[in-house]
Amino acid sequence: MSSFEYLLLMGACLLITLPLELLFSARVYRRWKVLIGALIPIVLVFSLWDIVAISREHWAYNPKFVTGVHLGNLPLEELVFFIVIPICALLSYEAVGTVLEFLAKKGKSRKRGNDGA
Repeated sequence: MSSFEYLLLMGACLLITLPLELLFSARVYRRWKVLIGALIPIVLVFSLWDIVAISREHWAYNPKFVTGVHLGNLPLEELVFFIVIPICALLSYEAVGTVLEFLAKKGKSRKRGNDGA
């Protein structure tokens, strides 16, 4: 396994969910101020959580599977995880909302079409 595997996985997560922005109008990347506002508390809380847990030796990261780049005692990969996974979740949430809204409108138009018959 490569020390970049975890970062590659995070990149793959972003690539896999990118079509949700483009095809399902998730509007996550287009509303970057809202996205940053949503990410800041997540990144701060979970980074602090990890920093404390690592310093207390509750958990550790195998050097074979991380790049060795750290912010304090927090591996870069963990910080990237705290950014990427919420973005993917927001993309999924917004895309599902778009699809449900479309289906609701489609159902209403069918209902109106049947009322006149």
